[in-house]
Amino acid sequence: MNFIDKQLLTDQMLQFQNWLISELPIIILLLIIVVLALKVLKLTINRLKKTLIRRAEKSKLTDTQEAEKRINTLTGILYGTVKIILITIVVMLILQKIGINIAPILASAGIIGLAVGFGAQELVRDVISGFFILLENQIRTGDVGVINGTGGLVEKIELRTITLRDFSGVVHVFQNGKINTLSNMTKEWSAMVFDIGVAYKEDVTMVMNIMRETGRELQDDDEFKTHIIEPIEILGLDQFADSALIIKARLKTKPIMQWHIGREYRKRLKIAFDKNNIEIPFPHTTVYWGEKINPLELNLKKD
Repeated sequence: MNFIDKQLLTDQMLQFQNWLISELPIIILLLIIVVLALKVLKLTINRLKKTLIRRAEKSKLTDTQEAEKRINTLTGILYGTVKIILITIVVMLILQKIGINIAPILASAGIIGLAVGFGAQELVRDVISGFFILLENQIRTGDVGVINGTGGLVEKIELRTITLRDFSGVVHVFQNGKINTLSNMTKEWSAMVFDIGVAYKEDVTMVMNIMRETGRELQDDDEFKTHIIEPIEILGLDQFADSALIIKARLKTKPIMQWHIGREYRKRLKIAFDKNNIEIPFPHTTVYWGEKINPLELNLKKD
């Protein structure tokens, strides 16, 4: 007894052979086209990015660094969106060539989308929040930001998430819809705020003059002057602390350079204080002896 109809098998082999001859080359061609299209898209986006950056560099009213961050963010979103659209179209065409009727798929997509919409409200909220973050230019790739209390360098901004990498190298991913607080520490310009403590016996005016002169020397240095926007601001005596007079100052810098400039300024200020015998308080204990309220002196004798 023959369980296999030879004629049916022959017909199926002929149909498969005809499909290989007529449809398979088209599928291969579609795959080649999508690969080439993605490469062309990437080259086009990169060329567009370079063109926009060059235009920003020529404009005197535009900060090149700020423009470059925004361009990188928007071109990244554009590339990802067009890539998804291209791949979706090619997948649909391939399914049609294989013999799968895509009309029911497209028809059911609306119903599925409606059902998913009710269950994916969080996803919709993330996408809408991400859209407004991009529209309002709140933060860009390359900025240093603090999101929900966590700080780091912005590595990637997408419609659904923002990715930060902190100083220790840990990657933090935040859903846009769950961002409660967002602080951009490097938008347009940055600043390092100093709270400098000196002993109560020091001349405050003299200390402020030393701080101002140290800031001037730093700004005149060829290595640092391009990163400093304005001369240091000495705001004055800010508070009487338990064991120190606190003098507040601020130094405005180019974005993301405030920490580098701040460390260099503190180093130079310590050297200047040492040269001028300015005491920087530190936790210590002074022992008083007797009624004259004189400090207890300890004398060491060498044998």
